[in-house]
Amino acid sequence: MNNIVSDFLSFRRMLTPLIIQVLFWIGVGVCAFAGLIIFVAGVSNNEAGGALLGLLILILGPFAVRIWCELCMLFFRMNETLTGIRNNTQK
Repeated sequence: MNNIVSDFLSFRRMLTPLIIQVLFWIGVGVCAFAGLIIFVAGVSNNEAGGALLGLLILILGPFAVRIWCELCMLFFRMNETLTGIRNNTQK
């Protein structure tokens, strides 16, 4: 337990990957909600463009959020890999 706190306070353990995972699920929820609202508004106003935009947001939005989150996580994975390499070469 003491080692975890020590790693956290000395920035050896990253908190941001957990935050990025939470932001991913929030982003998926926002895309689903916005997509449904825009789709329903487009259908109720007989606008094919609005309905299509809503479907695109509903389907492609979570993929865009996932790609953005993966790009952010990439830096933390590279840091973990480089730290592992450094630890292996020091032994």
